[in-house]
Amino acid sequence: MSSPTNLPATNCLDHIIYLSPPGSLRNAVAEFENFGFRVLPGGQHADGLTENALVVLADGVYIELISFIHPPDFYPPGSPERQKRDSHWWANKDPGWIDFCFLDNLNISEASDAETPSNDLRVKDIINDRTLKDVSTSDAPEETTNKKLSYVSEVHGGRVRPDGVEMKWMVTFPMLDKRGVLPFFCKDLTPRERRVPTNPPSNIVHPSTAVGISFIRVAYPIKGGQLEDISRRISHAIGNSPEIADSPNLKHEWELDAPYHAAIAVTGHQKP
Repeated sequence: MSSPTNLPATNCLDHIIYLSPPGSLRNAVAEFENFGFRVLPGGQHADGLTENALVVLADGVYIELISFIHPPDFYPPGSPERQKRDSHWWANKDPGWIDFCFLDNLNISEASDAETPSNDLRVKDIINDRTLKDVSTSDAPEETTNKKLSYVSEVHGGRVRPDGVEMKWMVTFPMLDKRGVLPFFCKDLTPRERRVPTNPPSNIVHPSTAVGISFIRVAYPIKGGQLEDISRRISHAIGNSPEIADSPNLKHEWELDAPYHAAIAVTGHQKP
């Protein structure tokens, strides 16, 4: 499966996300500094629930260190604030590597200085169209595939850096049950450099000498015939088909791009 040449690719890795326990962002920063990374202050997100710090790499991808500012019980039961905290898309995630994001390049030049895209073509439409075309040539029930494979409408977000610079974006998520297995997409509504500060050059120089991401590994417990289904879902999002390795834990591998370099791999492993 490949994307039509007249449409932007949907396989560019933007960032990967590491969640630390509520109120512990400083600890995560110290931990990653001990690993040999330069960590940049991020700021508080527009929803007031989370804050982050960044490890920006030379390939344009970054590691987002994120933490909820407060645990759920900080907010009064039944309050709007508690409801917002409990309904956050990462509210039920355990600390650790929780998600990965691709770059939404649709209308990037028009969107750089605007808050909305200039036309109706959206990344969810591209991916959902791939799904529908695949369904039309398979035996899968269309209503079942639509329910499980579709991406949903964009959600607006933003953040203010400690230096006062504001940034805005839109994120497109897969259906709730596949978050963390399928990528979500981020579309910048302000220049990406605000969100991913690669300048000055010292921002991307790390004591560990790391310059980029070589691969992402997604492990998923497979039951029955789910492996083919999960592989197809990932292929719909990425826009190409995987190479399949014959190994004890069956591995599917897709090639990704990075903002400044190519050939990152995302691998899907079948857990025993």
